[in-house]
Amino acid sequence: MKPERFYKLIEADMQAVDAVIRRKLKSEVVLIQQVADYIINAGGKRLRPALLLLSAGALGYRGTLHHDLAAITEIIHTATLLHDDIVDESELRRGRKTANVLFGNAASVLVGDFLYSRSFQMMVEVNDMRIMRILAEATCVISEGEVLQLMNCHNADVDEERYLQVIRCKTAKLFEAAAQVGAVVGGADPETEESMARYGSHLGTAFQLIDDVLDYSSVEAETGKHLGDDLAEGKPTLPLIYVMQHGTAEQALCVRQAIENGGRDDFPQVLAAIRATGALEHTRKQAEAEICRAQASIEALPASTYKDSLLDLSVFAVARTF
Repeated sequence: MKPERFYKLIEADMQAVDAVIRRKLKSEVVLIQQVADYIINAGGKRLRPALLLLSAGALGYRGTLHHDLAAITEIIHTATLLHDDIVDESELRRGRKTANVLFGNAASVLVGDFLYSRSFQMMVEVNDMRIMRILAEATCVISEGEVLQLMNCHNADVDEERYLQVIRCKTAKLFEAAAQVGAVVGGADPETEESMARYGSHLGTAFQLIDDVLDYSSVEAETGKHLGDDLAEGKPTLPLIYVMQHGTAEQALCVRQAIENGGRDDFPQVLAAIRATGALEHTRKQAEAEICRAQASIEALPASTYKDSLLDLSVFAVARTF
């Protein structure tokens, strides 16, 4: 399915969020403004702010505070992307050169720091300690996830449990925070707030697992990044872990050496092993199981177009091709 279906409901809200982002990222420092404009104009799916808006709407919220909060989640996410691309030495994102390629690593690091700082400044302006605590914790956990992922690079002994720990910290935590903050804004009781947080966590986990699948099965023009980037960086993602656990000794050795050495030289052989063992199908099934858990988490929500859109969003997370 295409994302337009659930974005349509919040189209005006998303435009308001984009306006907040542009306003809050204005700076008299020319380089900050140049980098900020570049990454904003690069677009993106804006899933995290959409999730926050839909969650708030599903709980009956009809104000405007969620625009600022959705903008905060997107700014935090953008900061992580800037730093990610530097660590991963990425050259392409969303079909465009990464900021670190165009402006250099130093500028990208410092502008990423500016984005984090501005997001916390915005949190203070919201003046809600509960929301600040959720977002501050999420930012900390995401950083821990980044470090865990760095520690796992070129380590072929990483198992599925350890890899899922990285996903839940690095990717799923901000999805969880977005859904939970939306529930808080909507005045949810503690039980419902926790249910929304679980929905976000399962959704984010599934989203990353599908990213793992797309890294070995998509069309580069659709994803806007090079195929095999994870392998080149020595990242032991779930498809690779599955091959080492269920493939032949020869297939397992091929993948092990590719992870330990990094680069793209072994990509054709690794891809063949992934296809032969059904590793992508296994990873997709894991993602689908996460989505079933996400959907079960919001069963108790009252019927509404916002709830329907949350369900649509979960379907999109696993059906997407980009």
